Amino acid sequence: MQKSMSYLIRFSFLGLLGCQCIAPGIRNDPGAGSAHPAELGARPWHKPDIDKVLDAFHLAASRADLQEYFELLAPDVIFMGTAAEERWTLEEFRNYVMPYFSKGIGWTYVPSDRHISFTKDGQYAWFDERLSSHKYGELRGSGVLRREYGVWKIVFYNMMFPIPNDMTKKVVHIIRNKTEKPAPPEILE
Repeated sequence: MQKSMSYLIRFSFLGLLGCQCIAPGIRNDPGAGSAHPAELGARPWHKPDIDKVLDAFHLAASRADLQEYFELLAPDVIFMGTAAEERWTLEEFRNYVMPYFSKGIGWTYVPSDRHISFTKDGQYAWFDERLSSHKYGELRGSGVLRREYGVWKIVFYNMMFPIPNDMTKKVVHIIRNKTEKPAPPEILE
């Protein structure tokens, strides 16, 4: 019974994701990863499945679709936002997102240049991707997915702003002034 339910959940979930991808700009690196797709054959944990989950995640955020957005996250997910204090569990992240999504306010991040790798047993995948936002410009996302009863769930997501190396000292100085923490002398040099 549990096995047939697992198949039903997997196929229902993948069917839903299949019609909701936002594929523009996705370019996978065929050489990236610890398990080559050819080694994985037709197994359910290959790169297109991960792409579908991540694309559906970004699409649900863009549509402010609270239910779909959170169905893609594992119960023990950790979401790291761009600010230092933004480390959220599932419930904390839901509380952060709900006021926006309930008003129909979402956020659009268009992914590109995504790289996906797998553990040898195919139970975990990790990725990094470039994100483009009209409001914020270029960002990066990285994270980990875990297969649960044949369905991929996001267990960790980290969003950050890439800082050009030649701007690092200036940005660190601005952040330190805002947080009022004294900078060690080598930072200000």
